[in-house]
Amino acid sequence: MSEDRLERLFRMQRELASMMKPDRYPPDIDGRVSVLCTAIIHEAAELQRLTTWKWWKTPVPLDVSKAREELADIWHFVLQATIELGMEPDDIVREYVRKNSINRERQNSGY
Repeated sequence: MSEDRLERLFRMQRELASMMKPDRYPPDIDGRVSVLCTAIIHEAAELQRLTTWKWWKTPVPLDVSKAREELADIWHFVLQATIELGMEPDDIVREYVRKNSINRERQNSGY
């Protein structure tokens, strides 16, 4: 059976992580997830800076190419956090489906 797209991303992220120097990475899961959250937040801010969220400034067109690159950076850190939490692609799908159901019920009930 061939590797699916999400499995491929997990494999690629694991390969990338194995190339990095572990001495600067926190040794405990709490620390690792914390620094990954910080990285996700900063990459999201970089993505936001490409938008015209500052209503007091003259709008500029969104650079979609740069936005996609920032989004890919976010995915790197999300994938690594997912791996750190011991999740596999099937776990992602299961959790997404579960949470999507909750969110749909919230919308239907006026959340």
